[in-house]
Amino acid sequence: MRTHFSKPILNPLQFKQNLLLWSQQFREVVFLDSNNYHQNYGSYDCMLAVDAFTSIKTDSHNAFDDLKQYQQQTKDWLFGYLSYDLKNDTEKLQSNNYDGLQFPDLFFFQPKKLFLLKGNQLEVHYLRLCDDEFDLDFDEIIHCSEPENVVDYPTIKHRISKESYLEKVGILLEHIHSGDIYEANFCMEFFAENTIIEPFSLYNKLNAISTPPFATFFKNNYHYLLSASPERYIKKEGSKIVSQPIKGTAKRFEEETLDDQSKVALEKNPKERSENVMIVDLVRNDLSKTALKGSVNVEELCGIYTFKQVHQMISTIVSEVDSGISPIDILKTTFPMGSMTGAPKISAMNIIENIEETKRGLYSGSVGYFTPDNDFDFNVIIRSILYNAAENYLSFSVGSAITALSDPELEYEECMLKAKAMFAVLSE
Repeated sequence: MRTHFSKPILNPLQFKQNLLLWSQQFREVVFLDSNNYHQNYGSYDCMLAVDAFTSIKTDSHNAFDDLKQYQQQTKDWLFGYLSYDLKNDTEKLQSNNYDGLQFPDLFFFQPKKLFLLKGNQLEVHYLRLCDDEFDLDFDEIIHCSEPENVVDYPTIKHRISKESYLEKVGILLEHIHSGDIYEANFCMEFFAENTIIEPFSLYNKLNAISTPPFATFFKNNYHYLLSASPERYIKKEGSKIVSQPIKGTAKRFEEETLDDQSKVALEKNPKERSENVMIVDLVRNDLSKTALKGSVNVEELCGIYTFKQVHQMISTIVSEVDSGISPIDILKTTFPMGSMTGAPKISAMNIIENIEETKRGLYSGSVGYFTPDNDFDFNVIIRSILYNAAENYLSFSVGSAITALSDPELEYEECMLKAKAMFAVLSE
């Protein structure tokens, strides 16, 4: 049983930073930060789960069935991730590309200590709380001081050259014109070998220049995720399911008039709208597999949202599910998210596996949590840095949606725009 109570916090922004710093002592950490970004479906400003009481770690084989059993047995808060390569569990697919990161395909844990911050109220949930344990922890948290930041900037390499990228987009366009697919999300990796970083300070730097609504610091021993994701994959709240795919990106400008023009151009761009609408149709189909009849609706189509680095086009699709539907079945029938695959989904995943050169792993997967009441919330892992501290291997990937209207040069420029924040934090 969990002991839970609330406590007022005088300075929530400072407390968040101290909370993340304090968490670095633990082997397992999931820190989720909304950065106070205005959103219709936010639950908490910040969440921290640390120190596994129980956990599950597995490859893609029967992964969703194993997760269902684990979730039903614990009936507790669970935090962790689904890697993109769980596609191999839901369909007859394979992942044979190079993997420098070597993350398990699935990992979740039941935290001993959980902190949920909303406004200036902190909810505390401890398993097996000992005498004075929280008081001692809280004193440590509020007196945390940041370590001296030793910066070691890695040499970033391109897994796919620009020339090769343009050729590969040409191949995808041939598939589209042949009718094999009508959209594919094509991704490429940037990486650094033999590099040592300080994940805590690097995450803070990435988050500061992006301040997205689904920021994540994840740690499992020597595996790290530092994410500035702006995208929600899927959320369950009671009987309501919410999916919010992003498709459509435009550059930001310092000059207000130019920035406004960029937003308007994105909203009216036929290529960007068509790729968003195609994924909305895919998500509607995915949600219908578990939805009550007639309950799948598009709540917002092609809305324009502004972030520090870019403007994005986001749609919101909702459905209702019966109370007897397992939360794992909802994930299994919608994963991987359509915004990171293409359409038709299985054909697109087959083709991009043959054209990409890196196993995606956690990139374009998802980090999130389950509640004891079978609710959940998961993001999309984009705009993120992944790091294996045992192998000293650092990686980040970017991608864009290729459609019949795609210009390969413009697609490459969009990828580099998305990579801008990662390059900025990894260079002087």
